[in-house]
Amino acid sequence: MTDMASIETVTLEVADPTAARRFYTTAFGLDTQVRLRASEAPTTGFRGFTLALTVSQPATVNGLVDAALDAGATSLKPAAKSLWGYGGVVQAPDGAIWKIATSAKKDTGPATREIDEIVLLLGVADVAASKRFYVAQGLAVGKSFGSKYVEFAAGTSPVKLALYKRRALAKDVGVSPDGTGSHRLVIGGTAEPFTDPDGFAWEAAAPAPTP
Repeated sequence: MTDMASIETVTLEVADPTAARRFYTTAFGLDTQVRLRASEAPTTGFRGFTLALTVSQPATVNGLVDAALDAGATSLKPAAKSLWGYGGVVQAPDGAIWKIATSAKKDTGPATREIDEIVLLLGVADVAASKRFYVAQGLAVGKSFGSKYVEFAAGTSPVKLALYKRRALAKDVGVSPDGTGSHRLVIGGTAEPFTDPDGFAWEAAAPAPTP
């Protein structure tokens, strides 16, 4: 049996990798989980994806959101309670959109900076068609809600992949769904390089640089 295809790396294409690395380390404590690559590829509006950090409680959400804002992020949705839990949305200085959320409604202890899960949400035109495409690439479905939302099994991957309707994803994070140009995102996987139906590019993941 071959290994299930999965995400090994997520690379954001940014104008200034040094500044972006400083932001992600300061704001979220992310180091190896997100890679950065210099790019001046033209892009306007919504890039069609968001990254979500799942944490254990509201106090941790507040701490990470505040740290991101202090490090130069812009608030798109202030942290607040909702039907599903508690969360907020920020836009990093490089333009990537991050959602920090928990399913917990109440704190159970002091705030930490611990991140339970990183989820890459791709906004797609047709969830069912993209689901079929990714299954054909070797990804295994973890959760599926018809044509609305699909989450793939992460296995040992540091980042979980999910699909959402582009318009619904934009609404969820508080931006217009309109956008053109580069996604400014490259996904590193265990499979051969490919480009999905919405133009998201996958490449064969290079090994992590040694310290």
